[in-house]
Amino acid sequence: MEQIPTPWFKNYEPNIRPSLQPYPDTTLADIVHETAQTEPHRPALWFKGTTLNYGELDRLSDAFAAALVDMGIKKGDRVAILMPNMPQYVIAELGIWKAGGIASSINPLYTGYELEHMLNECGAETAVVLTLFYEKVKTLQAKTPLRRIIATNIKEYLPGHLRFLFGLLKEKKEGHRITLAADDLWFQDLLQAHAGASRPDVSVQPEDPGLILFTGGTTGLAKAAVGTHLALVQSGLQIQEWFKNLLEEGEIFLTSLPLFHVFAAAGVQTAALVSKGMMALVPNPRDLDDVIAAIEKTKATFVPGVPTFFNALLDHPKVKSGKADLTSIKLNISGASALLQDTKERFEALTHSRIVEGYALTESMMAIVCTPVNGTYKLGSVGMPVSDVFVKIVDADTGNGPLPFNEIGEIILHAPQLMLGYLNRPEATAETIREDAEGRRWLFTGDLGYLDEDGYVFIVDRKKDVIKPSGFQVWPREVEEVIASHPAVKEVGVAGVPDPRTTEAVKAWVVLEEGATLSEEALRAYCKERLAGYKVPRFIEFRSELPKSAVGKILRRELRREEMEA
Repeated sequence: MEQIPTPWFKNYEPNIRPSLQPYPDTTLADIVHETAQTEPHRPALWFKGTTLNYGELDRLSDAFAAALVDMGIKKGDRVAILMPNMPQYVIAELGIWKAGGIASSINPLYTGYELEHMLNECGAETAVVLTLFYEKVKTLQAKTPLRRIIATNIKEYLPGHLRFLFGLLKEKKEGHRITLAADDLWFQDLLQAHAGASRPDVSVQPEDPGLILFTGGTTGLAKAAVGTHLALVQSGLQIQEWFKNLLEEGEIFLTSLPLFHVFAAAGVQTAALVSKGMMALVPNPRDLDDVIAAIEKTKATFVPGVPTFFNALLDHPKVKSGKADLTSIKLNISGASALLQDTKERFEALTHSRIVEGYALTESMMAIVCTPVNGTYKLGSVGMPVSDVFVKIVDADTGNGPLPFNEIGEIILHAPQLMLGYLNRPEATAETIREDAEGRRWLFTGDLGYLDEDGYVFIVDRKKDVIKPSGFQVWPREVEEVIASHPAVKEVGVAGVPDPRTTEAVKAWVVLEEGATLSEEALRAYCKERLAGYKVPRFIEFRSELPKSAVGKILRRELRREEMEA
């Protein structure tokens, strides 16, 4: 069999294994049960002051699994989850797995049109929904396969005093108080009715499909990427291995990234559960007061986020005044977009912790490329493939390769946990997952980048985001990095817009730091000192904010769409 070049192995930190094969023949639900049997009182979830231990989590998810089986859920059935990070999410997910179902994680903040598409795409007949989104889902029910909705209120796992205040001041006002339709069910009623029930006698194998995550929909409506139970275990173990020189068993994982996103679902959650850690659940990652309170109260040691999250923390009044206690943090991981060197240095100096950068896709189920914790950090690189993950750079048009070091092409990934495919979309799957002559499955990422002699991966941009003014190629990320380095700039997004003179032109949308002033002319002059003329934005628009995804990634496609509509 042809050997894949692995220049990164020589730069692995001491004790990091290139391979973790063979992986244990198990699932996350089994791992939770094993921890519950040996250490039932070990904390598993924290939510606004309430703690659930592994024993409680195992029992509650057994009860929910029994309820699902009683209502007719069979092995392979999809059950949708539409809620933010809260204990019910994890209980429901584990319960679905124990019942043999496939958890279909959906962002509840999507529009009705998007939710309708996703519910039809995954074919779920049952959905577990936060009361706040019940009415929205209910209006879509007739246009989807949904037969039953299980509702849960965010107050159910609040500490007593917060539950009282929420019921008194917020529940009705904010839309959490609902009346269930006759055929629908309350989550807590099901748990109580099946309290003490044993795990259903359903055979769930590690190779079985366990999770559906929806792609971001950057090339149209989102597709349902299907991952196995084993894939989640593999991702968790790879992450644990990569960080083992700094993190130990039982760390506290801030979980503010939404569990319907691959970063948290197949990354934070899996790493926490395989290492007997505790997840500190935060429902809204943009509520920085809540984020800081969670870090302080739980003494969180591992903080994942996106660059805008770390920037926002640095700008928070409590952090700037030195009143926030972030000293418990050992490690941070930034993903989804490029982390600026200034942000990295400031945050590390403030917290005396480390920030690493990671790169993965929904379709890779968190088969990650990551910068080393203690090894060499290369500016602009997302690091190197972790254990059992392989990277090649191939010609972006033909797929042939590998290309020589430092030559830009499409990044492709090979790892044991890649998605099985897109549900009911064989053509899209065949385009994204391709086998080589040796039968190895490769994920064609659609990202452009290069590999250097040390095995470090550098991402240039999205294949489809390349701007072509007068035939030249401009990668938005390069322009964004230059503009973001200006001291007056807080955030920036760059995309191509139609232009009669050059067919396509570079446009930048810019948010300034509070109190800062900057003119188009001054910013353009700043760019001209650092970029070739054809890369300098022809158009600049100053804004108070930029559109972002659920995890805080700036959405170029939304900026481009708004421009086209205007």
